[in-house]
Amino acid sequence: MIYLDTHIVVWLYAGLLEKFSQSVKTILNENEILISPIVRLELQYLYEIERVKKPALVIVADLADRIGLRVCDKSFNAVISQAITMTWTRDPFDRVIVANAALNDNILISKDQNILEHYLHTRW
Repeated sequence: MIYLDTHIVVWLYAGLLEKFSQSVKTILNENEILISPIVRLELQYLYEIERVKKPALVIVADLADRIGLRVCDKSFNAVISQAITMTWTRDPFDRVIVANAALNDNILISKDQNILEHYLHTRW
């Protein structure tokens, strides 16, 4: 089971597979793919400020159909308890996205340099 950062979801939705290394493509093809629920909120914010063209519901539903993407249902309280310990960023989206993956030491696919430096199981 792997988790995706928000920008990865946007690129997959747009079909921008050339952005991914072969090793990331392999990880995507060989694992169950999840997102933190907060990715949905961040996608909606991006839609509202016109950085993406479709609302979160459309993007997530499309990727659920195409690649089996699922929204994680871990306890919100457990995720936030984990996020509280992540003092290396002030970005609430990043904290919750990483915390979701970190609860079980799952892989997180992200290009974000700060996440790559601070979460051991990040792959890019």
